[in-house]
Amino acid sequence: MQAVQEGDLGVIEVPAEESTLESEVIYGLEARPPLGETVLAAIQHLLSIFVGIITPTLVLSGPLGLDAETTTYLVGMALFVSGVATFIQAKRFGPIGSGLLSIQGTSFAFLGPLIAAGTAAGGGSAALALIFGVCFVASPIEMILSRFVHFAQKILTPLVTGSVVTLIGLSLIQAGMTDIAGGAGAENFGSLLNLGLAGTVLVTVVILNRSKNQYLRMGSIVIGLIVGYIISLFLGLVDFSSLSSLPAFNVPIPFRYGFSFSLAAFVPVALLFLITTIESTGDLTATSMVSGEPIEGDLYMKRIKGGILGDGLNSMIAATFNTFPNTTFSQNNGVIQLTGVASRYVGFFIAGFLVLLGIFPIVGGVLSAMPRPVLGGATIIMFGTVAAAGVKIIATEKIDSRALMILALAFGLGLGVQSVPEVVSAMPPLIRSVFSSPITTGGLTALIANIVLPRSE
Repeated sequence: MQAVQEGDLGVIEVPAEESTLESEVIYGLEARPPLGETVLAAIQHLLSIFVGIITPTLVLSGPLGLDAETTTYLVGMALFVSGVATFIQAKRFGPIGSGLLSIQGTSFAFLGPLIAAGTAAGGGSAALALIFGVCFVASPIEMILSRFVHFAQKILTPLVTGSVVTLIGLSLIQAGMTDIAGGAGAENFGSLLNLGLAGTVLVTVVILNRSKNQYLRMGSIVIGLIVGYIISLFLGLVDFSSLSSLPAFNVPIPFRYGFSFSLAAFVPVALLFLITTIESTGDLTATSMVSGEPIEGDLYMKRIKGGILGDGLNSMIAATFNTFPNTTFSQNNGVIQLTGVASRYVGFFIAGFLVLLGIFPIVGGVLSAMPRPVLGGATIIMFGTVAAAGVKIIATEKIDSRALMILALAFGLGLGVQSVPEVVSAMPPLIRSVFSSPITTGGLTALIANIVLPRSE
């Protein structure tokens, strides 16, 4: 089995031959480490996932034209829901949850379609009502697929999932570059100051990522953002004026911005929940592996199905409490290997920390004040890594003439509608809305071609 992982840096392929390896586990799945070691391990997990949880919200806030107060609240809800979702996964309630040290966070995969749906709705509260409504209705797809995950893998091959993941990364590059230049509508868009600030963050992340020190590599994006933020403070580019009007606590309010639905926005989101099912399978497999747990047999499959069911339920909870779809993160697998702590009880502490961070608006307020070039300098690497990871997934399958034809169709049509969106302008509104997304167009093309085109003997 190929293990596909998704996290804040995208999707990572774990070769099948490595799936039999076990990490040197000091505290196993059911162990209860001393309090000090538990807290230390939880903090290391937080440092590796924090940026991945909040970044999708910060990226979306620009194109949707959200004000600072709304962005702050959404960041808080992203952290809050990630805490609740992580607790569900680690604790396991009946068939729901993996029972592993599985950390949940906001998925990058849905950014493209959600930005498209939100901008089509005119941005602001109307966009959020549509986004959360569509995600709420689409999330049961993953819950249903969790019962049939062993069949879904036969249809969603690495060729299909890799194509979709690559298109996700490529479609987000424009958003990253826009932030690097200063954000849409900025008066100094493309100025040397903005480019220099983003470049400083980018170079910092690259240098630290190539360090021999594991802690510096793990924290490279966090440190890069901090460096950029500090420089921005000295340059007077950070505006904290909105912090004084923030409430003392973020109160989770179901569907605070309303609820609406659009079939055109639903289709690409539904497709991504299909892809996420396979990605989560790989991530949970990797978590089992590094935790010293079985990666085959009844117990393994029970955990996989429970984890994916938890993914779907947690995405429904996310939509209810005003944040974006959640998925299992892959970063925690590296932390488990580094620390040797695989205890799921550490997940309870991680969940508690995330909930606490989420209910205090000051955290989201400080983060939402981050200048767009600082954010862009880090996200351009994340989005590029997503695209590169998709290529890596594709490379695990034999690339014959049939595979080349599938890739040519998927990338040609997917990137084609992104480059020339007017090509579908004469279509009925529903078809125009669905196929204006490169992810939907390319993903459906790859899926259908993979089923229809005959395989060579």
